[in-house]
Amino acid sequence: MASTETTSATATAGEADDGPAADTPAGAAAKTPVARDTAGDLAGLEAGLDALESTVVDRQPWLRTLAAKAFPPLIAIAIVLGLWQLAYHFQLKPHYLLPSPVDVARSLQEKWLQGTLLSYVWTSISRGALGFLASVVIGTLLGLVVARVKAVRAAIGPILSGLQSLPSVAWVPAAIIWFGLSDATIYAVVLLGAVPSIANGLVAGVDQISPLYLRAGRTIGATGLAGVRHVLLPASLPGYIAGLKQGWAFSWRSLMAAELIVNAPDLGTGLGQLLEQGREIGDMSWVLSAILLILIVGIGIELLIFAPIERRVLRSRGLLVKS
Repeated sequence: MASTETTSATATAGEADDGPAADTPAGAAAKTPVARDTAGDLAGLEAGLDALESTVVDRQPWLRTLAAKAFPPLIAIAIVLGLWQLAYHFQLKPHYLLPSPVDVARSLQEKWLQGTLLSYVWTSISRGALGFLASVVIGTLLGLVVARVKAVRAAIGPILSGLQSLPSVAWVPAAIIWFGLSDATIYAVVLLGAVPSIANGLVAGVDQISPLYLRAGRTIGATGLAGVRHVLLPASLPGYIAGLKQGWAFSWRSLMAAELIVNAPDLGTGLGQLLEQGREIGDMSWVLSAILLILIVGIGIELLIFAPIERRVLRSRGLLVKS
């Protein structure tokens, strides 16, 4: 009887060992110390690799983020205004040559109350935007041809670099002779200033593409226009965006140079013409107000349009990591 009970107990224990827990990997790892250690090492290795690929960023309150981004430029502006006020107070220049920040603000307020300030700004922005869009189309096509055709690159590549270094104001006299005092003169100067920068930026971006991407594109049949759309432009996007930023800076600078010189009643009044009018009447507050508006518009478009696009592109490619 005792022997029968012992045999049953042994069978029961055997069935317990061969139960569901033994059929699972966890059960096998629990049974074998070596398997348990190996599974632990693999889990640790996987966690380490995940930690390398991801960056843990604590979400900060929006007020703290705003303060961190707004305070440095505000402090810099306060320092500049303070130094400007000190220069005015100690009369480093006579007051009619160096007005105070308050005088410049009062001049801006007068033009705002006259209802003409926004029209000046809009005239220049619309001209700059139209000229820049045309420059993007021409510069992109030219950059692709220069980047992919060796004969064209050898022929006009150095010319593009030379045109990029040529001051935009140098084109104004020639454009006036070609097109007269018209909008065509202004747009011609903008195109000649911006197209080389955009084309050179795209060429630099294409040069940085890994040959592996190009071979992979040809393997899947992405050739011709399909290769440009799906391989060249996406892969060269960081350099292309940098070229677009520089192209906008050149187009805005070229526009101001053209508006300073090309003055006609039927052209309307942009910020460059506003600056020239202040110079003609010798109103330094007017001149500094126009310079301030040109600076604000240029910085505003850079921060509101190009900087977010650049951050998004770089972050999507792992080139920009939040800290």
